[in-house]
Amino acid sequence: MSEAYIIDAIRTPRGKGKKRGALAKIHPQNLVAQLLRKIPERTGIAPEKVEDVILGCVTQVKDQAACIARYAVMAAEWPESVPGYTVNRFCGSGLQAVNDAASFVKAENYDVAIGGGVESMSRVKMGDDLDPNLPPEESMTIGNPFIKEHYNLVPQGISADLIATKYNISREDCDRFAESSQIKAHRAEQEGRFKSRIPVTDPDGNVIEKDEHPRIESNYEFLSKLAPMFKTVGEQVFDAIALKTYPELKAINHVHGLGNSSGIVDGAAVVLLANDRGIKENNLKPRARIVSMATSGTEPTIMLTGPISASEKALKKAGLSVDDIDLWEINEAFAAVVLHVQRTLGIDPEKINVNGGAIALGHPLGATGAILLGTALDELERTKKRYALITLCIGGGMGIATIIERLS
Repeated sequence: MSEAYIIDAIRTPRGKGKKRGALAKIHPQNLVAQLLRKIPERTGIAPEKVEDVILGCVTQVKDQAACIARYAVMAAEWPESVPGYTVNRFCGSGLQAVNDAASFVKAENYDVAIGGGVESMSRVKMGDDLDPNLPPEESMTIGNPFIKEHYNLVPQGISADLIATKYNISREDCDRFAESSQIKAHRAEQEGRFKSRIPVTDPDGNVIEKDEHPRIESNYEFLSKLAPMFKTVGEQVFDAIALKTYPELKAINHVHGLGNSSGIVDGAAVVLLANDRGIKENNLKPRARIVSMATSGTEPTIMLTGPISASEKALKKAGLSVDDIDLWEINEAFAAVVLHVQRTLGIDPEKINVNGGAIALGHPLGATGAILLGTALDELERTKKRYALITLCIGGGMGIATIIERLS
């Protein structure tokens, strides 16, 4: 079996996921297409040598319906011989797409492939793929009688508050973490650390170069005054459902709101991967290699603890320890998720999300995993460090993790 090498990893800026967001006028297929056009310029790969384009996308309706991976290849005006397919592992979709591409090149089914992701949350809203006529208590089970009977599913915000309650993570802990995300993202922007970010152009000719979501003014004093977002819906419907699984808690402490949860944004990312033969035949220069990949399932009500078991599996496969990892990219879906992973695994907090995360920068659902891999690679190269672990929590009670090693 060959190695899977990372040749390049690039992303778009992230625009606010609203009608007037910086990327809202750009069709999601064109967000990806603009990145695809850059890959040959940056690496020298001929587009026809790419054997598949695999994209993560969560809400696959409206502008993201059908097979957006194939449509993105067509929009990039790449040869018709280049195929594409789309995957949905919820928030892990982008990293899953990269891992799929890596698996294909490692097995030598492909020599060169692209994995990545896209989500235009301004054009396709979370929940657009759900039945709007379902009552709130059935919205999470989408009317599935088996799931409704056997599982107590709740929105992710309730799950995040459940984690905070069960593991004694306070509102102050979450707001302090959110403040640090903003500070680190601001520093990274000022110091030019986002090397993988590629400017994109909207239909009006406007060039978007920077991430739109960060708010450096979101300090602790500001954040601490924001109302908890999930308290009302929790008390009305979902707390009682969650507490069926965790009756020992008696009540849920609602600590998450707009300031300490991930931002709703648009964005895309692609990662070019190749094996030994692909590198040799196409004269490619690897920047890193995929060391190990893992996914895991966890209890579905609390839902968001999957990064712990997925990271443990990835570390075991790689023969590495927590302390061997130089940089951790743990998706900031909610502050308590990252804090719980950090405390449970005993990770040095100085190694986690050193350039900010989704609280400051936003979380374009299907793209985030691929974005985080590029962010980690940029930072490994900047600091001349060796290993990074990228991990995300996933809806339905899952986790995904990938370890990479810098080569260049």
